[in-house]
Amino acid sequence: MDETTVQLLCPECAKDWQISPGELPAAADMFHCPGCHASRRMSEFTRTDRDLQTLKQLG
Repeated sequence: MDETTVQLLCPECAKDWQISPGELPAAADMFHCPGCHASRRMSEFTRTDRDLQTLKQLG
């Protein structure tokens, strides 16, 4: 079975990565980029609308 992942992109440093939605905070909670430590709402790090919807459904 394939594990669902969410694609993330930091709006500050452009670091991109994938992670399981269960390892992430809720879309409205604060998140810190592991690359540059920028702090924004988790929803601002999702790469696409589909990633945001996956985060909301499975996170």
